[in-house]
Amino acid sequence: MEFDELKALSPLDGRYANKVGSLRDILSEYGLIRYRVMVEIRWLQCLAEHPEISDLTPIDSKTAKAMNRIIDDFTVKDAEHIKSIEQKTNHDVKAVEYFIREITSQEGQTDALSEFIHFGCTSEDINNLAYGLMLRSTRDEVLLPTMEELGNQLQKMACEYADIPMLSRTHGQTASPTTLGKEIANVRLRLQRAKEQLISVAIRGKFNGAVGNFNAHIAAYPDVDWPEISRDFIESLGLEVNTHTTQIEPHDWMAEYSHALIRYNTILIDLCRDLWGYIGLGFFKLNLKPSEVGSSTMPHKVNPIDFENAEGNLGIANALLDHMALKLPISRWQRDLSDSTVQRNFGTAAGHCLVSLNSIQKGLGKVQADKSVISADIEDAWEVLAEPIQTVMRRYAITGSYEKLKDLTRGEKVTKTLLHEFINELEIPESDKNRLLKMTPESYLGLASQLAKDLPTS
Repeated sequence: MEFDELKALSPLDGRYANKVGSLRDILSEYGLIRYRVMVEIRWLQCLAEHPEISDLTPIDSKTAKAMNRIIDDFTVKDAEHIKSIEQKTNHDVKAVEYFIREITSQEGQTDALSEFIHFGCTSEDINNLAYGLMLRSTRDEVLLPTMEELGNQLQKMACEYADIPMLSRTHGQTASPTTLGKEIANVRLRLQRAKEQLISVAIRGKFNGAVGNFNAHIAAYPDVDWPEISRDFIESLGLEVNTHTTQIEPHDWMAEYSHALIRYNTILIDLCRDLWGYIGLGFFKLNLKPSEVGSSTMPHKVNPIDFENAEGNLGIANALLDHMALKLPISRWQRDLSDSTVQRNFGTAAGHCLVSLNSIQKGLGKVQADKSVISADIEDAWEVLAEPIQTVMRRYAITGSYEKLKDLTRGEKVTKTLLHEFINELEIPESDKNRLLKMTPESYLGLASQLAKDLPTS
């Protein structure tokens, strides 16, 4: 069926389709089917290689190659064939089983091999491992590399702008100066920590039958160490074992994964809003393209649309991820299916994350610090020097240091002359007095420049 992107219900399949292509083979229904096939075949191969499963002989090399070829070269046509089988079975995982049976029968394998496909499994054994593999690939192959690119971009900007003095604003009011690079460094380090938390989420799996007790396995082979076989199989896929479950793996790790992404995204929202504000103040100029239009009616405008786009998409992603984190760990008794349709939306959540990351990278590539505007904002903000003056006064135990500066500066137009007259009257050592007299709003930076340059690399 031909698909027109203009008729897409989701912008991820329409307007943003070219931005999320790296996720399609992983988190689409095709991806889910592909990973199910992988799990089913690897489980059959695991059983065939185990000496205690005496009724199953090793898979011959021809059939093994055919199975591995299906895993390695799985196509949309293969997925469509499985979907056609599902039309008859009305069961998606059973359709995968029948698909693999077709492969083994085509290779002339015995009925004994076919009967060991999906042996001892409940559908959730296949699905939970498939989703584990899908979300691991999403994190490791798509999100983390893009996060790394963004982090490097911010790291470069932090160093480039490390020495540009900038007036801070706490509660929207003028506050002690910083540097533009230091403020970017703050975000860079926050994102690095959030990324590490996402990396640290252990992706877990279960493979223990209908209610988590190996009931059917023990009925067939009571003397086999099924927990050990299960552990070896799960770990062979690169996942961590959850030994105690009901029919489903309880999805606690999925909640951790979702929350880790939410925390990362929330930092990005903070960044987008700050950059939006700094562009509004003129601290950043946006590179112009002659063909682009900022406003349909105001020709002068160049809007910070990339950061606005990112903020909106991050909000959608976080809303979905929050629902997943709160819903997926909850299941009625040993199993209900309300998690199934929710899990299918991981692609949507990850898609909005990816669109946002790309928009921020694009936006950062357009901005350029306007030193003249930043300097004009800070150079006359002499009131910020009330802090260092009263702090030096405190050092020398001058009574009422804070109150004296409050009376001098609050609600008044603070000038260089006003402060210098006050400093000259202070009974402090001449060296400190001279140091205060030489201080300007642009030089009162503490260690901001150094901190921006000393930002740890990932």
